[in-house]
Amino acid sequence: MDAVIQAKINNWLNGNYDQSTKDEILRLQKEKPDELTDAFYQNLEFGTGGMRGRTIGVTTAATIVGAFVFGVPSIIAVVINYVKRSEARGTFLESHFRWQIRTFWFAFLWCVVGGMLFVTLVGIPLAIGVFFAAGVWAIYRIARGWLALRDRKPMYK
Repeated sequence: MDAVIQAKINNWLNGNYDQSTKDEILRLQKEKPDELTDAFYQNLEFGTGGMRGRTIGVTTAATIVGAFVFGVPSIIAVVINYVKRSEARGTFLESHFRWQIRTFWFAFLWCVVGGMLFVTLVGIPLAIGVFFAAGVWAIYRIARGWLALRDRKPMYK
């Protein structure tokens, strides 16, 4: 095996990754070294594409961003989070699922508050402020979540 690839593998085995990931790397090293080489021959921005949960986390966060335009994907994303979060339990992804679910519900709450204010003519300027603040807050939460996911870090310490 190439020394550069072996160094990458060693970084994963000695890094802050869950034990099931390390066990899978060791299994591939013994049973399917060619497959392991394929997984480590280049760096991918979000890691190796074969990891369950990680792809779900990324696509769910992207779906929440799309909610500002479409709405329905956000609801689908939060449902996926609830359905799939048991698969992420015990990994750094667990905190990302919680982060995304909380982002959805708090953004929803603030949009409901803004909507109720918007119904009254006097509350329209305040409603616009609430919607703007909720949008900025959601963008911050999504960006912070993506950055932590990219670095394979949990959301809460």
